[in-house]
Amino acid sequence: MQSYDVTAETTAAPSAVWSLLLDPRSWPDWTPIDALDTEQSVGLDADGRDGVGAVRAFRTGRVLSKERITALEPERRFAYEGVENPYLRDYRAAIELRTLPGGGTGIRWHGTFTARRGTRRFQQWYLRRFMRTMATGLAEHAVTQTGRRTP
Repeated sequence: MQSYDVTAETTAAPSAVWSLLLDPRSWPDWTPIDALDTEQSVGLDADGRDGVGAVRAFRTGRVLSKERITALEPERRFAYEGVENPYLRDYRAAIELRTLPGGGTGIRWHGTFTARRGTRRFQQWYLRRFMRTMATGLAEHAVTQTGRRTP
C-alpha cells in the first residue's frame, strides 16, 4: 500500500473551503482536473452540495477517474474512495480541515492506494505532486471566493 500526505493553509474560513469541496463543478477551477463528466457521475446535487454516496467522474487528459464520497463531517472532514481508475486500486482519501489560530484554515489531504504493477514508483511521485497542487489550489481559490489573501 502506498500513500501521500500533503498540507496547505489559507486565510479563508473552513466554510469557504468546505463549499468548494462539496461542489464538484468548482474542482476544474482550482485543480489540474480538466472537467467534471456529469454523464459518468451519479447522484450529483444540482445545488453543488453532493452527499455521501455521490460518485463524481473527473477527467484529466484522457484519464477518467470516478470517486465516491464516503464521509462528510461539515467543515471538518471530506472522505472518498476510488470507484474506477485505470492506474490505482484500493484508493481511499480524506481532506481534513482545521481552524488555524488567528483564523484561516489548515488543509490536510491524505490517501492510500495500490498502484498498478510497473507504475508504483511513478504513481507515488505523481500523486504526491498532483495532490500538493490540489491542496494548494483549494487554499488559493477559497481566498478568491472570500476576498482574503493567503498567508
